Amino acid sequence: MKEYYNSVEVKTMARERKFSTEELFQATEKILLQYGYEGFTFSLLAEKIKVSRGAIYKYYENKEELIFDYMIAEMETFLSKLSEIENQEGFSAQFDFLMNAIFAKTEIHTLIGVTQHIPVHSNKKIKDKKARLDQFHLDMYKHLQNFIKLGRAERILKPEIPDGLILGFIFQSITIPNHFGITKDEWIHSIKEILSHGMFVESSN
Repeated sequence: MKEYYNSVEVKTMARERKFSTEELFQATEKILLQYGYEGFTFSLLAEKIKVSRGAIYKYYENKEELIFDYMIAEMETFLSKLSEIENQEGFSAQFDFLMNAIFAKTEIHTLIGVTQHIPVHSNKKIKDKKARLDQFHLDMYKHLQNFIKLGRAERILKPEIPDGLILGFIFQSITIPNHFGITKDEWIHSIKEILSHGMFVESSN
């Protein structure tokens, strides 16, 4: 991700303006969350980081290219964090680590859905970036193969349930809407409880 955060010099009519790609990506995230893909424009972005539209066009031909670069950078950061899971001792510790990592930045999972609707058409550059972003999802599951193996070795995960389904339930848990304003800690704790032990009270019969 460091490669994205080099400082960029921008000349405006009034003075020389510098902004980092990190600043650009932060503004991109805020606009996407507020207005979505359709409402995202370079005009809004330029206004937010206080540069001209032309300054942005110097580096990006269109918004699709910028959005994919932003998401690639975020996924690189997440995968880097995910690689630390094997430093945790035992499946339960790794499970807690994974859940905390997933819920650390819930916005990303919302924006992943946004990128699924971005048209790529015949633009090779955008096609390549989308393919790279799609590859991250496969890499993410590969990172967690040892996590699954550990759960089975410790006889915590049921052997008959497919790996992809287990990981799918874990990652999709973040998409469950919290309509009743339950606190984040209680919400995450309850999701962990359901994933670990189900939601039915054990019968005494």
